[in-house]
Amino acid sequence: MTHRDPEPILRRLLGPAGPETTCDACFEQLDVYVDREVLLGDAEQAMPALAAHLRGCPACAEDHASLLAIAREAGATPG
Repeated sequence: MTHRDPEPILRRLLGPAGPETTCDACFEQLDVYVDREVLLGDAEQAMPALAAHLRGCPACAEDHASLLAIAREAGATPG
């Protein structure tokens, strides 16, 4: 019998420890977040509320992963 790490499940149940944003605000700022992530590498530090939301919201995290993949596939480079 294997035991899974309960921490990811607990984090989702308890929510973020820091500031958080809503799904609507996340959707509005997600492109800026991904641009910062790909081009500057400072998205989490620059937008901590959005980063916390992405860790706790599977739907927004999925949107983030898709947009990030598209940005990387498009070859986004620091400008």
